[in-house]
Amino acid sequence: MGKLYERAEIYDLIESEQRSEITRRDWAAFLEDRPIRTLLDVSIGTGGMTLPLQELGIEVFGSDLSEAMLTRCREKAAGKGRPVECRQADFRDLSCWAGRQFDCVASTGNSLGYVENDGVLQALERMDALVKPGGYLCFDSRNWEKIQREKPRFYLYNPFFHGDDRVNLVQVWDHNDDGSVTFNLLYTFERGNRIFQKEQFEERYHPFPKDLAAGKLLAMGYTDLVVGPVPGFAPVTEFDKMEWYRLIARKP
Repeated sequence: MGKLYERAEIYDLIESEQRSEITRRDWAAFLEDRPIRTLLDVSIGTGGMTLPLQELGIEVFGSDLSEAMLTRCREKAAGKGRPVECRQADFRDLSCWAGRQFDCVASTGNSLGYVENDGVLQALERMDALVKPGGYLCFDSRNWEKIQREKPRFYLYNPFFHGDDRVNLVQVWDHNDDGSVTFNLLYTFERGNRIFQKEQFEERYHPFPKDLAAGKLLAMGYTDLVVGPVPGFAPVTEFDKMEWYRLIARKP
């Protein structure tokens, strides 16, 4: 079964100007007045979660394991007249950015869960090395504790359109015996009330508790840890009720 991150043209179908505006508002609400002028996203993908930061006056840089996703990210950024420096890298090895430091280093798109828990800790260490003193480290994630507690089977998206074609997306989650969760992503494409194309992908995640990452940041000396919902202007304030959260912390 194929991997969605090898099919950037499918992955990006859900993107729209409206979605980008929501993402921009999300970041603006979450970052508030923190002095961030440069941000490196170590799992930038096609840039949907990070490129809207450019509209807030933040210079964006990115790396990702998938060259196909980076190509799409570069094209989108260039199309808006705001080129982005992108490099191919696993977030557990960010040596391609050696010698550089940023006001904020982030991992977006629920990406840390792609690796096992020890890999999450390793990624945070690699990210920390690229954060300026007084800067910030940030990541977002699905609330794996909520998922493991409730064990939902389906995650439904509202239909969206690509031209005149309607696109339906549903995720079917398999909760595996080893604690991992397999996301089966099912796309159907409709034209004239008939399905003319189907695409199926599979991605495997390794849930990690928020406190695993938060504890690592505290051990590295980070302070001012803040956890908020995604989007940042959502009314949910209790962590147990958040479907998706973002954590940011300040480096001494």
